[in-house]
Amino acid sequence: MSVKQYTGKTRRSLALFSYDWDAIEFGKLDRQWPHLHAGFDLFSFPSSARLAWFDMDRFCTLAALKARVYGARGVVSNHEQFGALCAALLAERMRWPGTPVEAVLACQHKLYAREVLQRVAPEANVPFSRLEAEYGSDIPEGLTYPAYVKPVKAAFSVLARRVTGHQELVAHTRFGPWELWVIRHLVEPFEKILRRRLPAAGSAHSLMLEAPQRGRQYCLDGYFFDGNYRRLGVVDAIMYPGTDAFMRFDYPSHLPAAVQEQAERIAIRFMKAIGFNHGLFNMEFMHDERTGQIKVIELNPRLASQFSDLYARVDGLNPHAMALALSHGIDPATIATQAPTANCASSFAYRSFDRAAAVPNPAASGLRAFWKTFPDAVLFQYPKLPGQIQRDFKWLGSHRYGIVHLGGNDPGDLRQRCELASSLLGWPAPYVDDIASLPGLSDVSDAWLLDTTAERAPG
Repeated sequence: MSVKQYTGKTRRSLALFSYDWDAIEFGKLDRQWPHLHAGFDLFSFPSSARLAWFDMDRFCTLAALKARVYGARGVVSNHEQFGALCAALLAERMRWPGTPVEAVLACQHKLYAREVLQRVAPEANVPFSRLEAEYGSDIPEGLTYPAYVKPVKAAFSVLARRVTGHQELVAHTRFGPWELWVIRHLVEPFEKILRRRLPAAGSAHSLMLEAPQRGRQYCLDGYFFDGNYRRLGVVDAIMYPGTDAFMRFDYPSHLPAAVQEQAERIAIRFMKAIGFNHGLFNMEFMHDERTGQIKVIELNPRLASQFSDLYARVDGLNPHAMALALSHGIDPATIATQAPTANCASSFAYRSFDRAAAVPNPAASGLRAFWKTFPDAVLFQYPKLPGQIQRDFKWLGSHRYGIVHLGGNDPGDLRQRCELASSLLGWPAPYVDDIASLPGLSDVSDAWLLDTTAERAPG
């Protein structure tokens, strides 16, 4: 078998905390890349109850036993909260290929990542500071607003939000006893490893503040193999106007090639500075067309799983197969590609900004028509109880009730396909241009609108 045709049939892996996107994509690859799952779902009870006693060292010890019994020789995870760090720890313990533990910590400790970026690429950094207040405690006076507040360690954009004044920040950081318990238990497993392996970063049990930035948002995906960088692509992140909520992700990007290369140079400098020499990564950044400046939002030490299907449709790449290859020390460039099925593709996020609105569940007839018309689509539905919806608004500022993936011949064709698919599901198509059309957002200030105008989709 030639190298280019290698499919990994004899390679067994552990896949940690693989749900939703990862469960689907790794499941498709199980015949070529057999794997055993380990971990639990943070968002489903009773699985989520394991959060009460979760410990990364204990988890890795048990995972090592599973690996020996199963015959695994590699570990992979794209899970931000626990999985990426657990995979690095397990790979180190088993002497498997993997991302260095300290590199994962440096990426996921958002304040420390800012400090590193200030040293190696200050032009791409933003003003930042630790919020000198415990979770749920009094907020200091004299802070500069507007500001973007987010946890030093978090995932899924939880508790990340723009605030325009002191009272808004106070309201955002007031948590009940149950919420405070959840926050602590989400952070403490990371904190325990951090104290031992990267103490210079300081505690992750806090929030931080960043200066809001103007521009359009993008995501760079790439990987390092044998210390060398290679690109996957750049994805356009389109926001609902006047919000911090993603409306859709478009691929390929409309960002000029020169700007994409500039973003790559910044990412490479940062990754080399923290010792990231192996594995997939994702960089979120903003580009201001007026000034030409790039500002880094975050650097994530794992694949952006939601984009994997977009790369498959447009480029014929399989980033999940690449992740498995990396876990076994195999060059992802040697993994066979498939014929592309579209010239462009998007991940459409359906959200509600109205706290009182019911979850829009598609009718059975609409679902049948959807699948008949779009058999190659990806569809996720997120039905939730009223209490769960209110928690979404507290932690995320909106309620996401669905995701659809589609491909098209060109952006115009893709929009038409999305509008048809949305009508069949009974959902408003995520091509909103006017904030007035978003229920629940009529009270957003003019200042906010002016500062986020540039975040609209290209074209």
